[in-house]
Amino acid sequence: MADDLRVGIVGFGWMGQVHARALSRLLQHYPDAPLRPRLVAVADNAPDDRTARAVAAYGFEQRFDDWRDLVAADVDLVCVTGPNFIHRDVAVAAAEAGKHLWVEKPAGRTSQETAEIVAAVERAGVQAAAGFNYRNVPAVQRARALIADGRIGEVEHTIVRFLADYSADPEASLSWRFSTEFSGSGVLGDLVSHAVDLVGHVVAPITELVADRATFIGQRREAVPGAVRTEAGTGPLKDVENEDYVNALFRLADGSRGVLESSRVAVGEQNRYGFEVHGTRGAVAWDFRRPNELAVCEGPGYLDAFYTIQYAGPGDGELGAFQPGANNPMGFDDLKVVEALRLVESIATGEPVGATIHDALAAARIVDAMTESADQRRWVQL
Repeated sequence: MADDLRVGIVGFGWMGQVHARALSRLLQHYPDAPLRPRLVAVADNAPDDRTARAVAAYGFEQRFDDWRDLVAADVDLVCVTGPNFIHRDVAVAAAEAGKHLWVEKPAGRTSQETAEIVAAVERAGVQAAAGFNYRNVPAVQRARALIADGRIGEVEHTIVRFLADYSADPEASLSWRFSTEFSGSGVLGDLVSHAVDLVGHVVAPITELVADRATFIGQRREAVPGAVRTEAGTGPLKDVENEDYVNALFRLADGSRGVLESSRVAVGEQNRYGFEVHGTRGAVAWDFRRPNELAVCEGPGYLDAFYTIQYAGPGDGELGAFQPGANNPMGFDDLKVVEALRLVESIATGEPVGATIHDALAAARIVDAMTESADQRRWVQL
């Protein structure tokens, strides 16, 4: 029987609960996983009783208000799923205590903070996963394989869009996400970090870029303590300190070109995350809203060529561990189970598998380069 992996989760909002579910389900989908996660501790200082509910619903053995007590507890793995401003401190402290890490993006508010996490991980010799779950979509894995096999020829250009409406309501309150002190960047850290990781994973690393950014809703009212982010603010108007929208041109290591667009205030768009990759002989396109479909254009002709839809099946990525046949899509939570597997394998073997803290640092450096480019209105090399 697999040994226990004692888990502590810092921050038990939506993402903390996603981590808890993923770890709890790991052996259901991967019965031969080398370690058996056990939810030992949770730390959250939310003003409501959600940590009490967590203990009841998820079976945590210990509950803390202060994350430092959790890091000091008898756990092997710390999941860092709280607000951005605690990521660096929690992750570095956990690594220094010899704990493995599963850190949600953006790992740090800046690339410097992320580099500090990387340094702590390397000094401690622990494993550290990063939350780039869109890599694990079976249709994305099929796209990556088609491109790597040359099925669409040499890549010419990539279009990647990550558009959402979660901040589109101008009456929604001023949460920590709109503060540089607490969040760092805005849509750059939240969505663009995913987008650039996906480009690097599917096509090639970004080597040079020029970017623009904008804040369309410049002020919001302060929130009532304990209010959810969608509730209207009732306090004084204050400035939004980070960006709502970003676009960029970029060059890749393979010589191809690309375009990126991302927004958190795009009315009419809910999780419109995806890419198009065009090559000399064909193209592939994927949209998270139809996760199991990959549009593929390949064939002998160049003019009047068209896309056909391919459905991911059990041979693509990890779909076979979740569904018995083609076009039975995996959901968001399933992708986090795959992340959990990769981390458990990394811990068991001592060799990194899947998206790691080093991938988070690569994405953070691109995000910082976009900020620099937008501020200075020039191309920036990575």
